[in-house]
Amino acid sequence: MGKRKGRLRIGTSSWKYDSWEGLVYERGSPKSYLEQYAGRYGTVEIDQWFWSLFESPQPRLPEPAQAEEYRRSVPPDFRFTVKAPNSITLTHHYRKGRSGPLEANPGFLSLELYDEFLRRIEALRDRLGALIFQFEYLNRQKMPSQAAFLERLAGFFRKRSGSEPCVIELRNPRWLDAPYFDLLAELGLGHCFLQGYYLPDITETFQAWGERLRGPAPVLVRLHGPDRQGMEARSGGRWDRIVAARDAELERIAGLIGRLLGQGFEVYLNVNNHYEGSAPLTIEKLRGLLGRSGDAG
Repeated sequence: MGKRKGRLRIGTSSWKYDSWEGLVYERGSPKSYLEQYAGRYGTVEIDQWFWSLFESPQPRLPEPAQAEEYRRSVPPDFRFTVKAPNSITLTHHYRKGRSGPLEANPGFLSLELYDEFLRRIEALRDRLGALIFQFEYLNRQKMPSQAAFLERLAGFFRKRSGSEPCVIELRNPRWLDAPYFDLLAELGLGHCFLQGYYLPDITETFQAWGERLRGPAPVLVRLHGPDRQGMEARSGGRWDRIVAARDAELERIAGLIGRLLGQGFEVYLNVNNHYEGSAPLTIEKLRGLLGRSGDAG
């Protein structure tokens, strides 16, 4: 990475929360939530287009007019991180019940489907920080081996026509290893450090494999926490207070961010409400720990 200066952008996993009124949004403001949000943060994750694979034969892809609306709502230096549709990243359709048969998804890592998705979000091209390829946990029924997965991944990215920045999020803990990180470096892809679910602590993953990170794609850090349903019950659906403080963990994560920036990486840090109970309040903690506004550097 040389001595290139790193850049950090901090934001949230979505912006559509009425309970952020008085915390992020002005009550009664004529401005849209996104327009107000973009005056406070430098990035946000769009996950609504991920949910595209349903029972109908054709995936539900974004409407170009919606992408244009989002573009008009943010300033030129704002950046979106966008989840690629699950019609591209799921190997199989979701089962109907636990015992239902597996049905292969013909769109899995389809270049044709990917190109159509990019065409539909063309308005966001100059506001795109990264595309997130989120893969679910893949058991042997869905993918026979890590080698088979990496082969499919490499085939897709070697053949794509564009150079948009992409990051990979894996849910198979044992696949976070040398072959995986070496392939990302070869393909110029970024890694998504996901804190939560059943994955190892991201600081441990970085300590083991961080030296293999290369770029030029950015590094993405997503803070989700281990208990989504429990957090929803404890919050009551209101996301304006901390209900499960993770101060010691945040100190370690702030140290990780500092090391990534010191290595010259562009870093996107996306905080979910389910991490502590209120993404905006978690961000304020992180900004204090990092000693910066969150979008400078």
